[in-house]
Amino acid sequence: MSNEREQDFIFTDADFRRVVNIIYARAGIRLNESKQSMVYSRLARRLRALNLEKFSDYLNFLEAEPKHEEWQQFTNALTTNLTFFFREKHHFEMLSDQLHKLHGPVRIWCSASSTGEEPYSLAMTAVEAYGRLRPEVEIIASDLDTHVLSKAKNGIYSMDKLDKVSPERCKTFFLKGKGENIGQARVRKELREMIEFKQINLLAHSWPLTPYFDAIFCRNVMIYFDQATQRVMLEKMGRLLKPNGLLYVGHSENLHHMSEWFHSCGKTVYRLTDKAIHEWGLSK
Repeated sequence: MSNEREQDFIFTDADFRRVVNIIYARAGIRLNESKQSMVYSRLARRLRALNLEKFSDYLNFLEAEPKHEEWQQFTNALTTNLTFFFREKHHFEMLSDQLHKLHGPVRIWCSASSTGEEPYSLAMTAVEAYGRLRPEVEIIASDLDTHVLSKAKNGIYSMDKLDKVSPERCKTFFLKGKGENIGQARVRKELREMIEFKQINLLAHSWPLTPYFDAIFCRNVMIYFDQATQRVMLEKMGRLLKPNGLLYVGHSENLHHMSEWFHSCGKTVYRLTDKAIHEWGLSK
């Protein structure tokens, strides 16, 4: 890459390799060679903010200050947050079927909530399944990126973000902005109150979560981790599931390497095996 290209900041191949190693150690995110331009464009904003000229100076600064708040900015910049409402709609149809069979308080964890479209889609599904705006459903929505969590908590979206939401759902679940807020819509208060947003690093030794969940959504997350990291993370998630709970993963992900603990029960949806339930001390 590098000095030969016209750039505002000096960014060498060695700098890119350092970024790759640092973000993997920090967040478990694997970046391949095709991400060099993305890394440059996203981190260049941080160099401008800190008035630095070279990526090496920025990386040296981070490594010299392991607890500095800039680490969060660095991590936020390299986190991918592609999402939209009701993405992979078959999962929400299956969740609706699951909810119809459950009685009493229901708990759902959305482990990569991004800007909020996924947890709000979960909330809408719950409202429709139970036929009331305040069902007994608690949703924990977590992400590593503090910026997207803040946006998600506000629940405000431009109207183009609602293109994939039916007119009926738009009318039921969103309030259109007026005056200076025209062109935007906000998720209804009742849905926002169903969701608790938390910052969670899935690589952390422990998660600030209370067992047990009826459903865990971990979609399009594992693609960023190597298989050894996936195994650790998925086993921890499995131990947080109720015996009949479901784990929903992304369209390009599978748990074949975790067949000891999970078995498929639908398109990229998994249940705990009897062995997992027995060895982890769960009971049906």
